[in-house]
Amino acid sequence: MPTYTLKNIKTNDKWDTICSWNQLQEMLKHDPEIVQVPSAPLTVSGVRDVYGQTPDGFKDLKRRMKSGSGKGNTINI
Repeated sequence: MPTYTLKNIKTNDKWDTICSWNQLQEMLKHDPEIVQVPSAPLTVSGVRDVYGQTPDGFKDLKRRMKSGSGKGNTINI
């Protein structure tokens, strides 16, 4: 679920809440002193592909399987 930053306009308190969009709308509707604070979306970084996380020993095993599999093999390295 997404995280939203909310603010009480009377006390100037800010906090984060994790809820669905519909739950957020209900909270804002029931308490007029609470407003949503605009913020930039969070991004995910450092994500690698599966092949980049594969141990070198397994990559070597695949190379040996490909070299010994004969004509017309379909093993991708």
